[in-house]
Amino acid sequence: MASIRWDSETVRGLQERAARALPAEHVEQVGDWWLRRSATSSWWMATVLPHGAVGRAEVERQIEIAERFYAGSGLATRFQVCPSVCAAELDGRLAERGYRRETPMSLQAAAAEHVRTLPAGGLDLRLSAVPMTEWFEVWYAIHGDSSDPRSEWDMLARVTRPSAYASAVDGDQVVAVGRAVADTGWAGVFGMATLPDARGSGAGCGILRALAEWTIGQGADGLYLQVEKDNDAALALYGRAGFTEVAGYHYRTAPFGLDPDAADGYADRTAIMEA
Repeated sequence: MASIRWDSETVRGLQERAARALPAEHVEQVGDWWLRRSATSSWWMATVLPHGAVGRAEVERQIEIAERFYAGSGLATRFQVCPSVCAAELDGRLAERGYRRETPMSLQAAAAEHVRTLPAGGLDLRLSAVPMTEWFEVWYAIHGDSSDPRSEWDMLARVTRPSAYASAVDGDQVVAVGRAVADTGWAGVFGMATLPDARGSGAGCGILRALAEWTIGQGADGLYLQVEKDNDAALALYGRAGFTEVAGYHYRTAPFGLDPDAADGYADRTAIMEA
């Protein structure tokens, strides 16, 4: 990926691809901001994607619109803040309003041709175009956090872009999984999970290799992913695979919910709303 220049448009494009690969139940646009609502899915699918450069007054107005949007569903207002693609005033203004800074993240990318050279780990690597029950069970065992599995199945069903679900099989047991979603020259990597007893076996590298080969078959050159900055094990794996940081970002969460009655004025405040 040395030839790629990580300018703001590239960063924005990758984050918007990720939003399409993790589709919320409902999305509305206010200018360039995406207001995403998913009452039954993971919280990061119910955050504002606030891209675009606007002035302080417009930032203030759009924050208020977003707060009313989430108040109408009884959800906390959260923003995904990437300084390189958001208005310069946004993060500071959210801090002034009491929004908590949480969950620092790293957006990373690698060349698919490089990732495909990873060792397979001696495991049977399998791909499918849809998630199988065995794939989902491994993912849920690691990332489910007691969520309703039906909402996670529903989220996967909302993905409309070409997808691959990779499984690493040891004997007759699926021990590691991951998925990729192809979108205009890139493929995003999501849902990486390895059962505890299989960690250190090379299963994660095998999954990345299988997804990289699929990505190349889709005519895409680059892989990207999102990872928590305190996830040392994942960062080490992705570093070995050739991923490097494109941009850092974090979340801002409102200190308390708005009065749901405030949502009554939501329609009146959305003159700039675009379908």
